[in-house]
Amino acid sequence: MTTIARMQRANRGTQFRAYRLHGSDPTLLDPFMGIDHAWMSAPTFPPHPHAGFSAVTYLFLDSETGIANRDSQGNRTLIEPGGLHWTAAGRGVVHEENPAVLGSTTHLLQIFVNLPQARQTDAPFALTLHPQDVPVVQRSGGRVRVPLGSFAEAKSPLNPPTDVTLLDVALEPWASVDIPVPAGQRAFFMPVFGSAEIDGEVFGLDDLSAPILPTSAKATTHKLMARASGAKVAVFIGQPLHQPILSNGPMTFANQEHLVAAAAAYQRGELGSL
Repeated sequence: MTTIARMQRANRGTQFRAYRLHGSDPTLLDPFMGIDHAWMSAPTFPPHPHAGFSAVTYLFLDSETGIANRDSQGNRTLIEPGGLHWTAAGRGVVHEENPAVLGSTTHLLQIFVNLPQARQTDAPFALTLHPQDVPVVQRSGGRVRVPLGSFAEAKSPLNPPTDVTLLDVALEPWASVDIPVPAGQRAFFMPVFGSAEIDGEVFGLDDLSAPILPTSAKATTHKLMARASGAKVAVFIGQPLHQPILSNGPMTFANQEHLVAAAAAYQRGELGSL
């Protein structure tokens, strides 16, 4: 049975507004931990630590500027509109992102993806996908960008530490596309613009609804269709990790000892600084 999650509005002043999807049940989106669909036009969050999971930023093509991304490992990256950056925090990293041109608006997804327990204390690292390298699948009345995972004949060139799929789907009014979900994997749908249907069930920004499909022992296919105004939908698919989730906010581990150790390392300055 499809679960309907509700997004929450999350604004900070006039420079940051977001629709946030974070399950009250930490296993609801597994292996994802939460998503912010956001617009940002000025620095909003100071440098902050992450540990035990991955922070992924995807910029929509309509962003007015890119995102200047930097971390305490020395990575300095301009995430261009249409591009993606994956920070695998591992045992800990300090991280910051700001609009490249202040006053211009970025339109993005900030995606938090859990790491398999065996990789949560690995050294942090980063992956970048430039917009021209994102595969695109054209369908009648629609377009599917594939920054992560695969869809139809397209496969993202990235090989992240948690195997997940992200599809950026744009559909004209009443156009549809079939979304395949592998056996045992979870899929959910976040409206970006307009309203749509998944297997006939309507969702959209008007009621902040985001459908989550149940996992199935067999591979399934689901019909995603735009309503009269057309739609843009972010599709998330992944294999649940089914592991403990222990968090203090910016850090999440499956093991309490590792969580305490990462927090202590940050307090001692061992995760570096910006």
